[in-house]
Amino acid sequence: MFNLWNNSHQQDKESNGLHAESKIQELKGVIGPLSGRSLMYCTDSCLRRYLEARNWNVDKSKKMLEETLRWRSTYKPEEIRWHEVAMEGETGKLYRASFHDKQGRTVLILRPGMQNTTSMENQIRHLVYLLENAMLNLPPSQEQMAWLIDFTGWSLTNNVPLKCARETIYILQNHYPERLAIAFLYNPPRIFEAFWKIVKYFLDNKTFQKVKFVYPKNRDSVELMQSYFDEENLPKELGGKSILNYNHEEFSKLMAQDDLKCEDFWGSGDKLSNHISNGHSS
Repeated sequence: MFNLWNNSHQQDKESNGLHAESKIQELKGVIGPLSGRSLMYCTDSCLRRYLEARNWNVDKSKKMLEETLRWRSTYKPEEIRWHEVAMEGETGKLYRASFHDKQGRTVLILRPGMQNTTSMENQIRHLVYLLENAMLNLPPSQEQMAWLIDFTGWSLTNNVPLKCARETIYILQNHYPERLAIAFLYNPPRIFEAFWKIVKYFLDNKTFQKVKFVYPKNRDSVELMQSYFDEENLPKELGGKSILNYNHEEFSKLMAQDDLKCEDFWGSGDKLSNHISNGHSS
């Protein structure tokens, strides 16, 4: 019986793989020929993420992907450089962690209580920059990242305006689909619940299911978070054993190095053509 189950499971896996590959090829066909950075962006794994985000509906995935390509062609997220957004990161309100989760995924740490600016446009550019940076630093076997959100020092006075939260969610869901693996909101104050009741209506169901609230006195929620992270890596502010010391100068040096890596990857002009291969892969 075990062999029968194992064979059936393997057949289902192969069937799902063939179905996914068929859908990817179908999406590739309806998008049509691409060039430049759009071609580099639309790898097979990218197409898979857009298909997953739209439940493998090719027409809906095509529409979603085309909107992203238009957005990327005008917003140019791959051209944002650290010196343009460094002021936003001075307090360490958002940065890439020096550790990965247990699955090897890149981790972004968000500390909304450390908000230090008022420009919505700059705040979003800062976030987009770090999303692109996190993607650049994903291990070859990973497509997603994890978020740790520390509510220490958060209050309504330094809260992100609702308009900014809505725009942020729109960009994340529509232009970075299936990039979020899990997001832990650690110890949010009770007053945050009123804000959350509004924000959650902007989230699609898939994203909503990935957001987990963690409270230090709730053992189940703490154990769930610790199942994703090694306790030695988690900062003390998030129930771990590590000391969280954000050093803006050191982080800026790291981002300056990553900017060079980003330029090397995306390239421009003749350099760009050397990155492009046949099909939709780079």
